Amino acid sequence: MIDCGTRAPEALYQLGHAVTDIKNFLITHSHADHIGGLEEAILLGRYVKKQKPHIVITPKYEKLLWNDSLKGGSAWNESKKHGYLGFDDFFVPHRPKKYRGLDRDAWEIDYEGFNLIIFRTMHYPDNSESWKDSAFSTGLIIDKKVLFSGDTRFDRSMVETITSRFPIEYIFHDVQFFPGGVHAPFDELKTLAPEIKAKTILMHYPDNYLDYSDTISDEGFHSFVKAHTYYDFF
Repeated sequence: MIDCGTRAPEALYQLGHAVTDIKNFLITHSHADHIGGLEEAILLGRYVKKQKPHIVITPKYEKLLWNDSLKGGSAWNESKKHGYLGFDDFFVPHRPKKYRGLDRDAWEIDYEGFNLIIFRTMHYPDNSESWKDSAFSTGLIIDKKVLFSGDTRFDRSMVETITSRFPIEYIFHDVQFFPGGVHAPFDELKTLAPEIKAKTILMHYPDNYLDYSDTISDEGFHSFVKAHTYYDFF
């Protein structure tokens, strides 16, 4: 599962699953709509399922995720001889290695039959000038075929570099329908090349996204991503 937001356990329940059915996680960044259900997943895993999920994560982000987000509700549930619970008491971590083929920090791992390249994005704060001075957030390339932008402001270099270096067939890209902010404004996304827009599926959209269906079609985008829908690319 890529990210586990606040309503992820509810969405999984609607599909007939429990959040503890998820055996593998990859978290892109620490906003609540991406990690809000993760504490529930690990607490139920430890105390109900009696099983630790696996997680693909860099040491740097592990420290941020644990100390700044998960530790407060998880560490002090038990006392141990040498302190309290830590990240490894809840997860089995898997470490991607540095990848040097992009114009930004990136990591690569072959995991559970997939090749995953994780790369830094320019998400927040809204006055950051590049991924270098942004808070830690990431996107993902799956089997060099699918680009998942994660949350990002408009970053032409990211999109064009990845689509030029890999045979990307589909792009799942963040979108918003107003200027500014910490997501990718549609008016900027529509300046991408037609061949890029044709394979771009827009996500992270507002509740009234259907009001823009004709607009994205007219601009040559593939579609809006559909909830509770299985996409098979392989």
